[in-house]
Amino acid sequence: MFPILLFLLLPYVFQSTSARTFSNWTDVDALLAFKESISNQRGGILDAWNASTKFCQWPGVSCSIKHKHRVTVLNLTSEGLGGTITPSIGNLTFLKTLDLSLNNLHGEMPSSIGLLSHLQHLDLSNNSLHGNIDTGFKNCTSLENIYLGANQFTGEISPWLRGLSSLKVINLMKNKFTGTIPPSVINLSALQTVDFTLNQLQGPIPEGLGRITSLTKIQLGGNHLSGIIPTTFFNLSSLTAFVVPKNELHGELPPNLGDRLPKLEHLLLGGNHFTGSLPASLVNATEMYTIDVSSNNFTGKLPREIGMLCPDYLSLQMNQLTATTPQDWEFMTFLTNCTRLGTLNLFFNNFVGMLPSSVANLSAQLQVLDVSHNQISGNIPSGISNLAGLNQLFLQDNQFTGALPDNIGSLNLLQILYFSGNLLTGSLPSSLGNMTRLIQLTAANNKFGGPLPTSLGSLWEITEADFTNNVFTGPLPKEIFNLSSLSNLLDISNNYFIGPLPPEIGSLTNLESLYASWNNLSGPLPDELSNCQSLTELWLDHNSFSGSIPSSISKMRGLTSLDLTKNTLAGVIPRELSLMGGIEELYLAQNNLSGHIPESMENMASLYRLDLSLNHLDGKVPSRGVFSNASGFLFGGNLGLCGGISELHFPSCPTESMGHGLRKHHFITTVVAPIIAGIILCMSLMLLFFTMKKKSKGRSTTSEQVVEGFRLMDVVYPRVTYAELVQGTSGFALDNLIGAGRYGSVYKCRLLLKEKMAPVAVKVFDLQEAGSCKSFLAECEALSKIRHRNLVSLITCCSSSGSNQDDFKAIMLEFMPNGSLDRWLHMDVQTYHQLQGGMTLMQRLNITVDIADAVDYLHNSCEPQVIHCDLKPSNILLGEDFVAHIGDFGLAKILSEPDAEQPINSKSSVGIRGTIGYVAPGK
Repeated sequence: MFPILLFLLLPYVFQSTSARTFSNWTDVDALLAFKESISNQRGGILDAWNASTKFCQWPGVSCSIKHKHRVTVLNLTSEGLGGTITPSIGNLTFLKTLDLSLNNLHGEMPSSIGLLSHLQHLDLSNNSLHGNIDTGFKNCTSLENIYLGANQFTGEISPWLRGLSSLKVINLMKNKFTGTIPPSVINLSALQTVDFTLNQLQGPIPEGLGRITSLTKIQLGGNHLSGIIPTTFFNLSSLTAFVVPKNELHGELPPNLGDRLPKLEHLLLGGNHFTGSLPASLVNATEMYTIDVSSNNFTGKLPREIGMLCPDYLSLQMNQLTATTPQDWEFMTFLTNCTRLGTLNLFFNNFVGMLPSSVANLSAQLQVLDVSHNQISGNIPSGISNLAGLNQLFLQDNQFTGALPDNIGSLNLLQILYFSGNLLTGSLPSSLGNMTRLIQLTAANNKFGGPLPTSLGSLWEITEADFTNNVFTGPLPKEIFNLSSLSNLLDISNNYFIGPLPPEIGSLTNLESLYASWNNLSGPLPDELSNCQSLTELWLDHNSFSGSIPSSISKMRGLTSLDLTKNTLAGVIPRELSLMGGIEELYLAQNNLSGHIPESMENMASLYRLDLSLNHLDGKVPSRGVFSNASGFLFGGNLGLCGGISELHFPSCPTESMGHGLRKHHFITTVVAPIIAGIILCMSLMLLFFTMKKKSKGRSTTSEQVVEGFRLMDVVYPRVTYAELVQGTSGFALDNLIGAGRYGSVYKCRLLLKEKMAPVAVKVFDLQEAGSCKSFLAECEALSKIRHRNLVSLITCCSSSGSNQDDFKAIMLEFMPNGSLDRWLHMDVQTYHQLQGGMTLMQRLNITVDIADAVDYLHNSCEPQVIHCDLKPSNILLGEDFVAHIGDFGLAKILSEPDAEQPINSKSSVGIRGTIGYVAPGK
């Protein structure tokens, strides 16, 4: 009986099972489970997923025509979905397209996705998914497109690529994949696009990848790939994009590159270590849109054929490409036929000579032109104003001369204009005011003169303006201070501006940094300064501001650095300054301030540098906060201070219980008497070691050069700024390093001397090394007192502040093209071949005579007498024709008179000087 009943009921059992397994309810359950896993959404798209509508009509859902009620497409891109992806999504077994891109999904990618055997298109890009993809897509044999970019996936790529024989596109960009590009990728014979950009892949590019003939795009930038480009890639005639920037690849490009890749549209090789020249055959890649070979080591002249490519984007910066003659610049003339050229970057190369006038005929579509950081000279072509589409123009750090073209204001779409670090003269043209869209303007480090044009007040969108290190004169135009858009920087320092700081300065409510140092500004500090609530740095030092420090400055609670050094400010230090709790550096030195130091200043928790030197302050010094840091609190020249921590060595302050007479007696005996006894010595030292920095009308020479207050001699030395040394040495680059010693390093530098550029040797002292400051002063003093054909000639000295406002000391000396004698006496094989042999016997004899002449002059003919103390081959430099010059007088002794028994610059005549452990070869 039971078998009969089972036989009768079996069709109903199968019918029920089939209905549950293969009916629409399976897909409905999966969709509702997906909805349940979503924590938030934009626009409520999933709210429509309810029983009132058939699920095949739900937003983002499509069903099969043949297999009704089976979901084939789930597309919810850009719907602001949050939450995780439910594993139930693997039950949508007929799914062909799954697109959840551009959402806020997190968690791991469910392994059940790998069970979707009909899946062809998978896009989970631009979410926050993470974890390894261990199980992979082993059943997804129909998969053609994988987009997993812009997530946080980790692990290696290799395990889950096997078996995807239909794969055409794989995009894994902007993840954290590690390891190498898997060899298994070469089995993906249908592959067209590979994008592994911005991961952490390393190792070589697989040679087999270049054998996939269907490949059209390969994008591997922003990894740690190394080695050379496999030659197989240069046979992919269908390749349209080869994008491998910011890796560690090297090697040379084949001369016939353009012949073998005729369909190439995008060639991006920037940020690698490629060498050699750019192949002229690139001209045959006639579809080229983008060329970026920046930040490599390409050399040689730029083929003029490059100008015939007519790309949209041409970036050649930061290489060693050259152009010297007008013929070398022909590529620019060819580029004038490129109507779609939008960006041309040539900065940081070795382009010299004049910028060809043909630059004015470049495309009207050109938006970015950058020729900065080269050695281009001559006038800026006036026709540059024809480039009406420009919004960024970079001309800085070249050798342009003459005036800025008057018609440059015609570039009224310009947003960024840099022409700093040149030799430009004249006044700024008033037409600059026509550039009403200008955001950044940098005119620093030139020789511009005259007043700033008031038309600059029309630059209503400007955020940054830099006019430092010029010879601008006249009062400050109030129109500039009405530009409330200034938010980053206003730098007018190191000029000759006169008059007061306009009250309109209070309109700069968004400005972060204001530098007006080293001018001739005068008058009281305006109370309106307190309106500049966004200021973090305010430098008004080395002017002639007078009156008292306005207490309203304390309202500028965002200030971290305030410098009022070397003005004529008087009165007391306002107690309100202690309310500036965020200030870190406060410089009030060399003014006429008097009275007590407010005790409340010890509560300024962020203050680590306070300079009150050379004022008339008196009374008790606080002992907490910055006053407890003997190196951070500077106070010299204030004769009435007392108390403080013991390291400051102030006298004790009189107690309040003492009688008036007792306090007066105590003050005279313990404070005044020692001070009076030391005043003569202090004044002598100040005359010897401190002079005021003065500016004359001409920028090329000043009345006197100062080195830490020490007068070199009564002659005129050229004034050289720290900025000029940075520019002349390319930022103290290793390529310009020509020697190093205990107290510093020597660089080759190009400086403007006597109206022409000339090489000099710059000895930069390492002030962290004990004794280097003393060595600097000794060498300056010695070199200023001697003149002889066989001694290194002093050009000038520089004692200034570096880029981080730290002390900087350097000496500029005559450049010796043949280096040191030590280099010629002790050659290795490489140097021998480099210098084409050693010195002749006659040259050696002449050098011996030169050294003897120099030593005889120092010991017997120089007044005062100078003892070198460190004579050795490395300190003997060879000029042209191998004339010897003795250098490095950092350890020299100077005798005050020929018959003096003691050198004036040492405490004792007894002591050992020179290079420790040094014995001349052969001794």
